[in-house]
Amino acid sequence: MTLSVDEAGRALADPKAYADEARLHEALALLRREAPVQWVEAPDYNPFWAVTKHADVMEIERNHEIFLNGPRPLLATAEFDELNRQRAEQGIALRTLIHMDDPDHRVIRAIGADWFRPRAMRALEPRVKELAKRYVDRMVEFGGECDFARQVAVHFPLYVILSLLGLPESDFDRMLKLTQELFGGDDDELQRGQSNEEKLQVLLDFFAYFQELTEERRKHPTDDLASAIANARIDGEPLNDFDTASYYVIIATAGHDTTSATIAGGLQALIEHPDQRERLTGNLDLMPLAVDEMIRWVTPVKEFMRTATRDYDLRGVTIREGDAVLLSYPSANRDEEVFDDPFAFDVGRDPNKHLAFGFGVHYCLGAALARMEVRAFFEELLPRLGSVELAGPAETIATTFVGGLKRLPVRYSLA
Repeated sequence: MTLSVDEAGRALADPKAYADEARLHEALALLRREAPVQWVEAPDYNPFWAVTKHADVMEIERNHEIFLNGPRPLLATAEFDELNRQRAEQGIALRTLIHMDDPDHRVIRAIGADWFRPRAMRALEPRVKELAKRYVDRMVEFGGECDFARQVAVHFPLYVILSLLGLPESDFDRMLKLTQELFGGDDDELQRGQSNEEKLQVLLDFFAYFQELTEERRKHPTDDLASAIANARIDGEPLNDFDTASYYVIIATAGHDTTSATIAGGLQALIEHPDQRERLTGNLDLMPLAVDEMIRWVTPVKEFMRTATRDYDLRGVTIREGDAVLLSYPSANRDEEVFDDPFAFDVGRDPNKHLAFGFGVHYCLGAALARMEVRAFFEELLPRLGSVELAGPAETIATTFVGGLKRLPVRYSLA
């Protein structure tokens, strides 16, 4: 069955489309080819422009003073958009870096920036390598068969980021469940419930946990990122409770879920492209390139939204002031005009101008950490890996925002 352009556009607002890669990429390829700036009217959603070409995504991100994150930074139903608007007016809405524009964005981003600079990454690297070895060793303990996504990939980056925050290990399972409920709100298996109230309760549970953490770190400061956030000052004043909790939420969730998606999806790609696994195993110097190829291949962040502050012409289409724009990262990262053979998994791809970390002032704060974690894991795994194959069907999260594999059953021999 051939899709129409309108149907292809509506796929971007269908969480189940992201769980079916063949369907998703058929829709995105059609949009890139025939309607790279496409007006989308999908049931239950406020309308938006879908932008699917690499150059156009970069152009909009570059013009961050014209295209703002607020008031609609993510794709959500019209009902949820209205609920968020009401909560924002009450001062009780989630307000992370992805919700903010300058000058607030610049000032708030600076609070955590030092924790992700090269010097901090070098100091953290031995710990990351130690944890990578721990989780590869755990694969040995599983006896040659496991659900890699659920038993390995989600835990390694979770441990890294929550250790950086300074959270106790006893709370890690709670953080994992809340993260899966937050990003899996459209997935029948992972969601807490289907109502907006149940979805918002996940955020309130996050807030309650982090409010308690903030109070503790302000009374007893420690040498960790949680303490840096809790004790930050803007114009001499501490962050309010919701901005503080929001900062924790973006670090604790996006800081591990995107990386775990890349690690799981990266292993699946190596299984399905054995020539590339052999090539990489035989030449680990390719690992930095391979890591970026895994990130491009998976593209864990599916979209961000922007709102135009004035009329703007893009590819002969006029985006009107107040119109919402969806930036499709999976589409940009398969753009035939930018990537040679974009549907080939190539561990030596160079250059690799993927946009999985965004572009411009909103470039992902934790990009260097994510790359280091993926690299450390596969540098530990591949030299020890004899054979590996799928032991059942892989399953992908239904989402329109952040996601990847939720199941990857594998069978392997490992030294």
